[in-house]
Amino acid sequence: MEKFFKLRENGTTVTTEILAGITIFLSMAYILFVNPSILVTAMAPGAEVGSDVYTQYFGAVMVATIFGAAAATLVMGLYANYPFALAPGMGLNAYFTYTVVLKMGIPWQVALGAIFVEGLVFILLTASGARSFVVKAIPQNIKFATSAGIGLFIAFIGMKNASIIVANPATFVGLGDLTDPNALVAIIGLIITAVLFALRVPGSILLGIIISTIIGAFPIFGVTHYQGIIGKIPDISPTFMKLQLSWGDLVSGSFWVVVLTFFFVDFFDTLGTLTGLAQSAGFIKDGEDFPRSNRAYMADAIGTSVGALFGTSTVTTYIESETGIAQGGRTGLTSVTVAVLMLLMLFFSPLGLTIPAAATAPALIFVGSLMLKNLTKIRWEDTTEAVPAFITIIMMPLTYSIANGIALGLIAYPLVKVLSGKGKEIHWLNWVLAIAFVYYLIYLQH
Repeated sequence: MEKFFKLRENGTTVTTEILAGITIFLSMAYILFVNPSILVTAMAPGAEVGSDVYTQYFGAVMVATIFGAAAATLVMGLYANYPFALAPGMGLNAYFTYTVVLKMGIPWQVALGAIFVEGLVFILLTASGARSFVVKAIPQNIKFATSAGIGLFIAFIGMKNASIIVANPATFVGLGDLTDPNALVAIIGLIITAVLFALRVPGSILLGIIISTIIGAFPIFGVTHYQGIIGKIPDISPTFMKLQLSWGDLVSGSFWVVVLTFFFVDFFDTLGTLTGLAQSAGFIKDGEDFPRSNRAYMADAIGTSVGALFGTSTVTTYIESETGIAQGGRTGLTSVTVAVLMLLMLFFSPLGLTIPAAATAPALIFVGSLMLKNLTKIRWEDTTEAVPAFITIIMMPLTYSIANGIALGLIAYPLVKVLSGKGKEIHWLNWVLAIAFVYYLIYLQH
């Protein structure tokens, strides 16, 4: 194990890696239940919650989510040797359901076929080295901004999950009721996590999640509900190998619009997430791409196609992986741990349902604060670097999309540079990306 994962070389231990894996798993376990709740709307429209049809598809998508996530994460751990976990992406599953299937009227089986094709395109681009070329062309300050923006984004998600931040019709967002049990548990958990981390207690973030779960069980809070331990494995047959690809689909313009949109969002969402995580973990040196990056991208590409075969939307790298990095995870053993825990959820899904969002929210908020350290590396004294970086950072949480933040930042970068008389500093690919992003934001996003 030491030789395969190079634990000593990466300054870590088996215990640290396993704790990091458990932490990541607990932080992202929600997707096992949130993803089915979104996709079932597309696969069984009109089915009432609790009905036989709803339960059948919900269970099938949950198993598909587990297999898709576990397969991709194992590739990341065993092939790329990085502590990054993957699963069906939030946002992409909503696009699948509400735009592609319900709005455009494309059957969900055909939509899965589009995702499968997108994954194959990813595999080809990764094998050719095109993805790494794009990463190297992105300005260094945009990379630092990406990491910080992801930090704000996951902190925002954590606060939203805990009802600390809520929707407000007058101001879009506002402060929630801090006497709400979910908010109280999250706030207490955040303080506990921060103190444990400051005292250098091993497994501090994981302990924060466990302690928050226990606190949430007290009657005065009542946010933790014991769901049991072992449950029956749902039947995956309703979604397994149900994707459809016909010649009519392949020559259809609407089909390729769907493929292109999935591709665009997944490509830059993954690029931003992996760059941010690698930056945070210290894998990126002197502005270069991180080692074995093609292998990491390949895990994402393979996961997308495999996930479509099982019956789930696009698989992508999860920003919650930062919780494991903060816990000390540095090798693929962390990812393998996450994958094993994912597969165990086939048998222990009720146990996963026991951990409330209020207990994982503190981990997301705390880790978000750690990721802001890269703000100090941005050249704020140079306006032509600072403004695009700021746009990248602020637009991630405000648009609820990593891809949108990168898109707007990379559009602003060449414009500000060339209008300031610094056009020679612009890589030609920056112009290509800027034009592509303008097209994406105008014609493909909605």
